[in-house]
Amino acid sequence: MVTREQVREALRGVMDPELKRNLVELGMVRQVDLTGRQVQVTLALTTLACPLKDRIVGDARQAVLALDGVEQMEVRLTEMSVEEKERLRPKEPASGAAADLNDIRHVIAVMSGKGGVGKSLVSALLANALRRAGKRVGLLDADITGPSIPKMYFPHGAQPGATPTAMLPAMSRTGIGVMSINLLLESQDQAVVWRGPLIGRAIQQFWGDVLWGSLDYLIVDLPPGTSDASLTVMQSLPLSGVVLVTSPQDLAGMVVRKAAQMAGLLRVPILGLIENMSYYLCPDTGKLHEVFGPSHAQETAEAIGVPLLGKLPIDPEIAKLSDTGRIEEFGGEAFTSVAERLAAVALPGRPPAVMPA
Repeated sequence: MVTREQVREALRGVMDPELKRNLVELGMVRQVDLTGRQVQVTLALTTLACPLKDRIVGDARQAVLALDGVEQMEVRLTEMSVEEKERLRPKEPASGAAADLNDIRHVIAVMSGKGGVGKSLVSALLANALRRAGKRVGLLDADITGPSIPKMYFPHGAQPGATPTAMLPAMSRTGIGVMSINLLLESQDQAVVWRGPLIGRAIQQFWGDVLWGSLDYLIVDLPPGTSDASLTVMQSLPLSGVVLVTSPQDLAGMVVRKAAQMAGLLRVPILGLIENMSYYLCPDTGKLHEVFGPSHAQETAEAIGVPLLGKLPIDPEIAKLSDTGRIEEFGGEAFTSVAERLAAVALPGRPPAVMPA
């Protein structure tokens, strides 16, 4: 029969992928119980919210089941005390400590050269639609000086978690990981008065120092314009592409073409164009009203040389849900088709869209 010491010795070969030390050395192996050919091990993690816990449990089970005389292996999880976590925390955490631990298939930036077109809303609705489709989704709010994403998701506020070496995104009710500067401030009304280099550094930390885990999509909500923040994202993050957001006014179309030119110059693929606030469907008459004038989306998309992913209506319900932190309750059918089209074009190896000469 297998002994407790043999089980512990097997677990010495299992490394915590974040802390780079074995489970026994870290003090994670709390209890080993043996019943015939069955083994039950209690592991204490630095946090039960750790995105890597399934990997740790799987490696532990595999190591113990490889022992002669073991037929069944059960792992129970608990959490370390604050003091135990502090003892494991490095004296000087390395920058980008979580970057090598994340497995993110697609990174999609949502961009517009102009403010007020609903870019953050599109980012949130896109994340929601992908999540409803069963995808693992994260949402990075790169609008450092004007963050609005947390307001849409957390009616009572939220705080990111932490492991000894990395931050953890705050989790929404449906399981979307969210990271924003507003989650780190003492008050959501506190102004962030930073110059460009500090803004760029914050965005890089949200990428490299946040343990996102395994994601199918990370949606990055960019601030308006084509300056520091957008440049940092396009040059520092492995983007699958950008989605451009516009509104019906010709002025918005002109500015979004500037954003498209920036993406083309930096050789970042443009996945498509979304027109927000395209129309209003009157609930009383069923008549469609173009409140901001006729749509220019198709001609803008053709000028840029990208697909038109969809046109989104003005819907008062969206404002209500956004203001109360319940944006995930919005089930707009118009956005489901947009997410499906985007998922179809966000494929590895897609050639970048280049602005025509």
